[in-house]
Parts: sequence; C-alpha cells; structure tokens
Amino acid sequence: MSKGAREDGSWTFYLFDLDDNTLFLDTKVALRNTVTGKEKLIGTHEFAAVRQQLGEHGFWQDYEIYDGTYRFFRDRVRSGADDDTEEYLVADIKEALAKKDPSDWQAPSWSMFVHACNNGRPLSIITARGHSAETIKVGIQILLAAGYIEKEPNYLSIYAVSNDASRAQILANIPNDDEREAVEKLKDPTSMLKRYAIHQTVEKGLEDYGSEPPHRFGMSDDDPGNIDLIVKAMAETKEKHPDKRFFAINTHSGRHVKLEVYPIDFPVTQQKSSIAGFIN
Repeated sequence: MSKGAREDGSWTFYLFDLDDNTLFLDTKVALRNTVTGKEKLIGTHEFAAVRQQLGEHGFWQDYEIYDGTYRFFRDRVRSGADDDTEEYLVADIKEALAKKDPSDWQAPSWSMFVHACNNGRPLSIITARGHSAETIKVGIQILLAAGYIEKEPNYLSIYAVSNDASRAQILANIPNDDEREAVEKLKDPTSMLKRYAIHQTVEKGLEDYGSEPPHRFGMSDDDPGNIDLIVKAMAETKEKHPDKRFFAINTHSGRHVKLEVYPIDFPVTQQKSSIAGFIN
C-alpha cells in the first residue's frame, strides 16, 4: 500500500484556489473609471465583495473591468532587458513572507495546504490567475525554502485558467465538441474553465491512483460564486462516479463551511462513513 493511502487503498485529493483561500497576497486588481479613464487598484478580497456592483450603483457605478484589469495576475512578457524581471506572483509571495505576522498572509485553507504538502497528499491548484505552472511552482518553492511547508506538493494538476497553455489544455480535453465551442464563445469563460478543470482533475486522480478505491476529493475557495460552480462540477462528477465522495469547502470571510456534494436525485443513505468527513 502506498504511503499516505488509507487501508482500503483510497486517497484524499486536495484542490485549492489560491487567492484569499490559501494565501493572502497583495496582488492588485485594476479597475477603470468610465468617466475619467483613471485606474483604481484594489485588493482581491475587496474585488470579490464589489464585483457585482461595478457599473450598477453607488460608488462603483462608474467603474469597469477592462483589458488591463488582471495584468498583475499573469506572467510578465519576457524579452530583452526585461528577461530577468521577477514574476509578479514570485514578488508578491516574497513580499508576503516579509511581513512579521504570518497570519497576515496565511489564508483560511493554509493549514489544509500544509497538511496536504507535508503528508504527500495529491494536490491540485485551480485558480483564475494566468501564470504558467512553472511560475506557480517557483512561488511555492519559496514557501518550502522558508520552512513553511516540509515538502514540495505532490502535484496532481495545476490549472491557472487564464493562462493560454492551461486554457488550451482544458479545452482540448473537453470531449464534446458542442460544449467546447460553447466555452470558447463565452466572453468570460473563467468559471466554466474552472468547472472543467475540476472534472479533468478528478479524472486524472482516478487514472493515476486507481478508479476502484473510494477516493475523496475536496476543493476549497473563498468566493461564493466559485463555491457554486464547484458544487455544480462535483455534482456532475458524483453522477459519473457515485462511489467517490466530493466536498466543497467555503472559506468566505474566514469561515470553514464544508459541504458534501451529491446530485439532486442521489439517494443519500445513513452510513457510518457519511459522518467521517474530509479529514485525511
């Protein structure tokens, strides 16, 4: 039996969103004032709170998302003299670690992230950021070098869905042509890409660790809208794999609300194992 697996051969798979869920970083979102044309930079936590107000009412009525809004969440364009410029994510993690109080940058799912890393649990990162997988790994290596985790993650997958290569990979693995075309036509496909990334992560987990054991998959996120898409994605995977268990962990506003996910017509039975939860 592989170290880290349960006696029945099953594994617990950890899926993490990054911002405000695993790490508090000072990466800024740039909003544009439609009247003055000037930018306003805000943090991710504030952005999640006001996003639905943009262009609608109150203070945020004259602000919009535009093509420069998420530039700090993507890799720099490297060429010439800028070739050695540090990536935004790497710089933001270093800046976070420089803070005196680690609680300033350790978000609600940090302890679960540490547990998954230190115990070799299969770990996935599914984020709206647009960094390459290599950049994300370099950022996490900084956490390792600083002693905040004991081992480099046992990566199952990394999907930064605003990254061109990651997006292409997700789209290429959508088996239905009509569904793939529908996603490609969306003005903002981020949510749907994350949804398919969850599907594909589950399938990879079953491929790599065996489809027979009663594995468990849990994803944590701080954004209520993302929790909704996680629940939908996991309900769909539960229909396909009814013997596996799926959990959505809502960390919005520092909470830890853990929900086990079933399809709407799934017969939930009272079993001893149903109480055990997503703990290993």
